[in-house]
Formats: sequence, C-alpha cells, structure tokens
Amino acid sequence: MDPTVCDIIDVLNSIAPPALAEEWDNVGLQVGDPGRPVKNIWVALDPTYQVVNAACQQNIDLLITHHPLIFKPLQFLDFRTPEGSIIDLAARHHLSIFTAHTNLDSARGGINDVLAGRIGLYDLKPLARAKEPQRFKIVIHAPREAEQQITRLLFQPPTETGQQIKGASSLMPVNGIVAHRPTGTILYEDQIRIEIEVVTGDLAPVTKALAEFQSENQIRYDVGPLIAPDQGTGIGRVGTLESAVDFKFLARNIKKKLNLRHLKLAGDPELPVKKVAVCSGSGASLLADFFACGAQVFVSGDLRYHDARDVEASNLGLIDIGHFASEHLIVSVLTERLSDIFADLKKNLNVKACDIEKDPFTVL
Repeated sequence: MDPTVCDIIDVLNSIAPPALAEEWDNVGLQVGDPGRPVKNIWVALDPTYQVVNAACQQNIDLLITHHPLIFKPLQFLDFRTPEGSIIDLAARHHLSIFTAHTNLDSARGGINDVLAGRIGLYDLKPLARAKEPQRFKIVIHAPREAEQQITRLLFQPPTETGQQIKGASSLMPVNGIVAHRPTGTILYEDQIRIEIEVVTGDLAPVTKALAEFQSENQIRYDVGPLIAPDQGTGIGRVGTLESAVDFKFLARNIKKKLNLRHLKLAGDPELPVKKVAVCSGSGASLLADFFACGAQVFVSGDLRYHDARDVEASNLGLIDIGHFASEHLIVSVLTERLSDIFADLKKNLNVKACDIEKDPFTVL
C-alpha cells in the first residue's frame, strides 16, 4: 500500500516541526488531498508555474518546496492570477504542494546548519533562538470504564483551533488507586492514568472539554507547564572557523565552496575573522543579532545599502551571497535525507530534486 500525502507530511514535520515557523509564515500543505497515495516526489525551492507545470508533466504526486505558494489568506480564487493559475494547474493534475519554510530554516539540520557547514563553521549556535510555544502536560486519573470516552474526547474530534491533539501521550493502568469518598470512607478502584502534552493554543479547549466531562464522571486532572530543553533551534547560525583568516580570503573561499559566480562584500578586506554568523534567505532583519553575537562577519542574502554602511562603521564584514544561493542548497540535501528515511521505512518512493530552477537575477 502506497503512503499517503499525510504520511509524507508526518515525516516532513519530524524534520522541520511546524511549531518552529515564524508567526507570519504559512507552512504545511498548500494544495492537495492529504489522503491521496504518493509514489513520486519532487523537492524544489519555489512553487513557480514552470516548476509546477514540469511536475505535472512528470506525473509527480507531491511537490515539496521551501517557499510557500500561499503567503496570505485568499479572499477568492482567480485562475488568471499567478497564484490562481498554479493552484488550478496543480488541482487538475492532482498534484499536492507542501511547504517547509522558516521551520526548515530554524530546525536542527535545516538550511542554516547546512549553509554554515558548507562554509566550514563549527560549534554552531542559533543566531536568533526559536520562539517555541509553551507546552503543558495534562495528567488525567479516571475509572477504567471511562478510557474509551476520554480517548475519543481528546484524540478524535478536532479542538477549537481546528487541530487534533498531537504530541506525547501515554496510558498507564493504576491498580488499587485509593479513592476518598465525601463520607470519609476509602474505596480501592481500578483506574487509569492518561498523560498528554498540548501547546498553549490547544490548552483552553482541552481543559474546557475535560471540565464538562468531569462534571458528569468521576475523573481528576492536573495541568502543569513544561520547561522545554534547548533544542539548538532558531533562525541563523553563529560558528567558528578552524583557523582565523582575513576577510578577503574568507569571501573567496565562500565563493568557491558554494560555487558562486559572484558575491558582494562590505568591510575591510584585511579584517581578521574567526567567528562568522550566517542567515539563509533574507538576513537584514537579523542585523542587530549579528552585532550582538560577537562574530566579525555576517553572511546572508538580500542585504541592503544601509546595512552595509552600518556594518562598515562597526569595523565588521558583510557578505551577500544572494537569496537563491543561500537556500537552494537545501534541495539536494532534503532529497537525499527523504530518500534515506523512506528506504529505512521500506517505502518504495521515488524522491528527486527539481533540476530546472535557477536564480531569477542575472549579472551582466
């Protein structure tokens, strides 16, 4: 039996958890049927019309992209617009499109780790730590006969946020629980203990449902916040070079290692460099984090004139390798990673990197 789109999404979410995505981002399934079987997968940077059309011609079932097809909610769907024409094309060919964007930027082993590794950085730390949602543990004690009702209550119906409760859960029988009755008598009962973890957005609807259930049944539940360990996740990375070099040598080395035709740099070419910060994609918003991290050089894309002036005035260095070059390297890496995972799972899936993409900018 072929895995479904939903099965592939579960694997992708384990690589790049959606909770790591920035608040403004739109990650996950953009177009498609979660229950549709999948045999052929493409990985690409952008869901452009050219890429989607080629995927349809190649009978691809699932297109995985880094950049979202839909950034903002659509008020209506006009097939004459660029977005609408892509959605129309994908729907007519039963092509599902899934996006892992800023969550893949932040995740361990994601784009920023890959970029930093290619440059030759070690001892990596996030440039800006991920803002993971607060998680809570709910512990429920209930009579054994209530087990199925509670399970249906928690895991089958969607919550008010539109999501099913997911995450760590356990069911543990507790024999001989001491139950205190209002009369002061003690009765030994056969009970169960259920533990679930929920994020802040799911806490209110879950506790509301439990409170309503509690009023009609003999259950008890406790809620407590969890302290999440540092996962080393976040936008950008800061790392050290094996040995100190001057800024000009570093820039030339990056150009060679990333196979770039050109790059831009600002700063003193003779600046000694030992610590470097990187941010895939557009890194201008992390300039303050760069100044605070102690690195001598910042490597990113889409950097602006005044960013260069600010870095120059601080006697630091800036290297703009371009948006496309800083992110496209994840395509081959993710393709190989997914192929290995599905091979280990003994899933007969054909995962390929889209080979028709190129940087939209041309330098004359």
